[in-house]
Amino acid sequence: MELTLDKVGKVVGAETWLRDIDLTLQPGAVTVLLGVTQAGKTSLMRVMAGLDAPSSGQVRVDGRDVTGVPVRERNVSMVYQQFINYPSFKVFDNIASPLKLRGEKNIAERVRALAGRLHIEPFLDRYPAELSGGQQQRVALARALAKGAPLMLLDEPLVNLDYKLREGLREELTQLFAAGDSTVVYATTEPAEALLLGGYTAVMDKGRVLQYGPTAEVFHAPRSLQVARAFSDPPMNLLAGEAGAGRLRLPGGLDLPLPRAMPGLVGPVTLGVRAGALRTAPRLGDVALPGTVELSEISGSDTFVHVSTTAGEMVAQFTGVHHFALGDAITLHLHPEHVHLFDAAGLLLSAPERSSLA
Repeated sequence: MELTLDKVGKVVGAETWLRDIDLTLQPGAVTVLLGVTQAGKTSLMRVMAGLDAPSSGQVRVDGRDVTGVPVRERNVSMVYQQFINYPSFKVFDNIASPLKLRGEKNIAERVRALAGRLHIEPFLDRYPAELSGGQQQRVALARALAKGAPLMLLDEPLVNLDYKLREGLREELTQLFAAGDSTVVYATTEPAEALLLGGYTAVMDKGRVLQYGPTAEVFHAPRSLQVARAFSDPPMNLLAGEAGAGRLRLPGGLDLPLPRAMPGLVGPVTLGVRAGALRTAPRLGDVALPGTVELSEISGSDTFVHVSTTAGEMVAQFTGVHHFALGDAITLHLHPEHVHLFDAAGLLLSAPERSSLA
């Protein structure tokens, strides 16, 4: 199923929720809507589903205009942040409900297969209220998958679950989506979730789609500073620089060669450096950034170090657990090939070659 949005806008009262969105979803693939809270993700999904009509523009499904066609006349399934199940139905009947409505055969077999894939088969004879939050969300997901709709919309479905449950379900969902034929739209505020789900990503901000494309491509080559800020966790390090004579000059007298041949590049630029591109042990061609540790924090299996350098504030991400004391002198090392360059208007000039990031 191909879903196309043509100049779609949504105005509610004096507020503009969606602004001239042009977007054609890749059929049969996962598209992640990535953006902060109130970026417009839920508003866009409601228009896609037919829950809301756009104020302007057109929605097409496989070339047919469905603008304003209500959700009850479309074949769509949707899963929300707050899991929604039928409280008076047991788990089995919750999952089976869309199959029964369609008069499907082998319902028991299909329900048990879905429940097994989502690890809720032992709870089929229980009511939703007897389950944990994570188990209830799995029931809602199983019912959505059972519907087999050509368009499946998931609005931050894991946000209210604890860390361990989220991690497990993300991996399972990636496999489930890959095994199905639905076009899937998945909203999240977390860049790591977008990367894990893969597929395609639409980065949103203030009701606009800033960039859409294969997830890895959008991550490695953000079209603008806005996209780079949105699709980076921790945030991309941004340093003011001046380009000239084939080199980049940074505050504090630091200097490095242009990462790629860009004849005639002169004037103010912004350097973007991912936290994972910084290291403490130098390699051939690295530039040294001396500084002082301002904060060190451990998250999962990574250590994040906030460093004050003469070029600006930096965050470095190191794999493993490391100890850095506040106030310690530290030298970060960076290879010029790992730098993103943005012009004075915030548009991408160049991005690292994917092979250079290995």
